[in-house]
Amino acid sequence: MNYDAFLSGKLQYGADSGFAPLWMPDYLFDFQTALTEWAIRKGRAAIFADCGLGKTPMQLVWGENVRRKTGKPTLILTPLAVGAQTVREAEKFGVEAMQSRDGKVGAPVVVTNYQKLHLFDPADFGGVCCDESSILKNYSGKTRSAITDFMQAVRYRLLATATPAPNDWVELGTSSEALGYLRRVEMLAMHFTHDSADTQKWRLRGHAQAAFWRWMSTWARAIRKPSDVGCDDGRMVLPPLDVIEHVVKVGRRLPGMLFVKPAETLDEQRKERRLTLIDRCERVAELVDHNDPAVAWCHLNDESDLLAKLIPGAVAVSGSDCDERKEEVFEAFASGAVRVLVTKPSIAGFGLNWQHCAHQTFFPSHSFEQYYQAVRRSWRFGQARPVRVDLVTSEGEAGVLDNMKRKQRDADAMFASMIAHMNDAVSCPRRDRTNTTEIPQWLLPSKR
Repeated sequence: MNYDAFLSGKLQYGADSGFAPLWMPDYLFDFQTALTEWAIRKGRAAIFADCGLGKTPMQLVWGENVRRKTGKPTLILTPLAVGAQTVREAEKFGVEAMQSRDGKVGAPVVVTNYQKLHLFDPADFGGVCCDESSILKNYSGKTRSAITDFMQAVRYRLLATATPAPNDWVELGTSSEALGYLRRVEMLAMHFTHDSADTQKWRLRGHAQAAFWRWMSTWARAIRKPSDVGCDDGRMVLPPLDVIEHVVKVGRRLPGMLFVKPAETLDEQRKERRLTLIDRCERVAELVDHNDPAVAWCHLNDESDLLAKLIPGAVAVSGSDCDERKEEVFEAFASGAVRVLVTKPSIAGFGLNWQHCAHQTFFPSHSFEQYYQAVRRSWRFGQARPVRVDLVTSEGEAGVLDNMKRKQRDADAMFASMIAHMNDAVSCPRRDRTNTTEIPQWLLPSKR
């Protein structure tokens, strides 16, 4: 046996555990049909599709197929306030769905938010879908484990998100584990090694890249536009995005400093943010002084409170608000009853569709994912107007803005690589694995 054959014998790929689609409506686009059919046949799958590509109808059709196959309803878990939006989409697409906040099950597709999962019994469902599944890594270990345990108790599973791992593909292990494939630690051991400069970071082994993407392609599909999976882009073309940087010069400096200089440590950056709070909020109020809808994103409660006072008619949503009020305000903003919404990316940055809004302001932070998701509430397929994003920062926060830009470049490169490698892996010749599992040779009984 040569060395390549020896290594191939140690590979392991999961089996297809799904079924042939039982219902495939004609309102899906061709790329949506292809992805949904693949996910149904796979049984336990992930669809990493960019914002506005229709993850919701794909989830609903997947859920209805699971319901018809198992005779049990499907549970769709969503971020807060996205549940009502999902139910409205279900009505539009002819899928019977209900939103439940108390654990009651009364429709083929049941929609609830992640915070209410503990009220439900996995035995009641034939399938479970995690919408915006990338937020799993934002939860505490206990909560994330509870979600993973719930999913692993249900036969059919689907993950759907636009950003599976925006800057750290090691987090893909969280998705694999929830679907019941390799655990995160197993994925790291097989395909990754510690970065020599930082033992807290992992990097993909050079010789393991082909095997890693081949493994990924057995349970995940990534797409930023229809042509990524061989379909025509058609109307799926994003409008222009105009990102404008505003540096507020306040003429003040951090305590003990003779000159204004970039804040370097996290402590210095926090002090800088509070020192410039009034000036930055006043600039945002000037920028949204128009008649069109706008979102003013913030990170601190003091920023939220001040922006709500400075902007006429603005309504703020904070973490201390009850779930019902959050959903009420988000609905009012989406309908046009509220012109300016003030909130945090951690509260409203996932899943909501705000194509009616083409203007946002944002205070930069170190989280590129929050920035990406926040911007994509408006800059998404289906947006008819150019989108403007005003980045408001201070002189001392130059390092924060530079770091976010670096993460954006890294994320773009990683997702492009993910699509290219996964498409290549899908086209790689391999033996038929239909309803079979490849067992490593070292697990097979000895012939002696």
